[in-house]
Amino acid sequence: MNDGYDAGHGDDQYELVGYDEYGRPVYRQAQGHAQPGHQQQYDPYAQQQGQQYGQPGRPGEQQYGQQQYGQQGYGYDPYATGSQQPVQQPYDPYGSQGGYDTGQQPAQPPYDPYGRAATSGPQPRVAEQTAHIPQQAGPPEERERTDHPGAAEPGGDYRTEQFAFVEEPAGDSEDVIDWMKFTENRTERREEARRRARSRIVALVVVLALVAVGGVGYLWYAGKLPGLSSSDDKTGGTTTAGAQKRDVIAVHLHDTKGGGTSTALLVNNTTTEQGTAVLVPNALALTGDDGSTTTLVKSVGDEGPDATRTALDSALGTDIEGTWRLDTPYLQILVDLVGNIDVDTDADVPDPESKDKGAGPLVHKGEGQTLSGKMAVAYATYRGKGEDANAQLQRFGQVMQGVLRKMSSDPQGATTTVQTLGLILDPPLTEKDLGTFLAGLSDRAKGGDFKTALLPVQDDGGLSAEASDSVVKDVLGGTAKSPDKDAAVSVSVRNATGVEDRTGKARVVLLNGGFTFVSGGTASGTEAASKVVYAEAADKENAVQVAKTLGLPTDAVSQGKVSANARVSVVLGQDYKPAS
Repeated sequence: MNDGYDAGHGDDQYELVGYDEYGRPVYRQAQGHAQPGHQQQYDPYAQQQGQQYGQPGRPGEQQYGQQQYGQQGYGYDPYATGSQQPVQQPYDPYGSQGGYDTGQQPAQPPYDPYGRAATSGPQPRVAEQTAHIPQQAGPPEERERTDHPGAAEPGGDYRTEQFAFVEEPAGDSEDVIDWMKFTENRTERREEARRRARSRIVALVVVLALVAVGGVGYLWYAGKLPGLSSSDDKTGGTTTAGAQKRDVIAVHLHDTKGGGTSTALLVNNTTTEQGTAVLVPNALALTGDDGSTTTLVKSVGDEGPDATRTALDSALGTDIEGTWRLDTPYLQILVDLVGNIDVDTDADVPDPESKDKGAGPLVHKGEGQTLSGKMAVAYATYRGKGEDANAQLQRFGQVMQGVLRKMSSDPQGATTTVQTLGLILDPPLTEKDLGTFLAGLSDRAKGGDFKTALLPVQDDGGLSAEASDSVVKDVLGGTAKSPDKDAAVSVSVRNATGVEDRTGKARVVLLNGGFTFVSGGTASGTEAASKVVYAEAADKENAVQVAKTLGLPTDAVSQGKVSANARVSVVLGQDYKPAS
């Protein structure tokens, strides 16, 4: 069967006559080789060629051509059969014909695009070189030459199939893609690792800066920075007691069964980082709001916490921030909550609830005794026969110190303990304030920076000037509180006349004169001349007025050391003659 795309096969000779309307080549049989009885196909250009070049057609061709033109015009019928019309030879872009030929061209069967033979019967094979059709296989001898890589067509033209690698992907393309992905992922991981490292470094620098700033701030607040410490004054000495910062809360223990109260002032000195429980005897003389003299025990029971706190502030020159009323049942619960306490007891304490006189003691004397809540209450309120009242007060101080050692140093934990007690606190003290305060003292007690101190009080309730300075000034900072500008001048009076009622008469005179009376106690001996002493130059006029009020000469006024709780101190001598 004749291959429509290979014009060089067979014994017949074909020549290219042109292209159809779709750009496909059209061949015809070369002149002199037409087969007898061969029926020519329709040539759409036959009529025009005959007229243009003056080529006469064979009998019947002119008529057929006109008929075809009239019926179909220039349309091409690839399936048409009939006599072949003479056609002109068009331009051959491949140079196979060597230009135009105006002579008569023999008819040739047209190219059948569907591979069907134009005629039945074998076709002669043309031995001459045939034209090459682009993008279709050439003659076998050419295909044999181009089977080898790099083989070129005549004239140096290369065909597309010689560059198969352009359209066919390489076998290792997937490997290349995988390698590129791996390289990209590894680069991204490295960049991410660098970013994380930079973030960690920045975070570390910020944390170190905050720690450094916080440390410096704490040292500044605590007064520990060299050259800026508040513990050093201009002369290189320590800060005066009055310039130190203290937090003070008064604790009143109420014995609900045995009666009576015990008072301690809990002091947290944040400047020296020391904690102290100042034990205040019930015999301390206080001045009421109306100017009357009373004792601490009476003030706690009769006047209430607010009036007692004010009276203590006036007598001691301190600033008490709140009052904590602690009844014995709550003390028992508190000790049980903290998990018992350890105390060096100084006496055997019987069980107050036991009716058996021969029963053993509830609390044994000895060092490191573990006390439960009930035992702690019994020890804190115990006063043996013939003992001074201060003995019981000191036992109460031991119990408080033991509780602070077992209390949580965390403010939140200590506050939770206070809330568990269910206390009703006196304003302005709150559970949070008390918990935070106790946590700070607990830290002092655990570190060994906590002690107890007994405030020395004379039998008449007055403070000994010599003995009270170590507690009032050093511990309480009594001189730190400056009286209000409009407040009455406090006057401490010490009786050295040898007559007991002289103190009471001086008190009445001073109160009537608008002064605040502070009992200075009774001297062990007598003095002939009275003295009026002021410490600050601003109080000189006040001291002169005090002397005039008491009927003493103005030359008795001098500057010197005064009692810690007063602005003017008076020593009544035998020359003092009260008005009748």
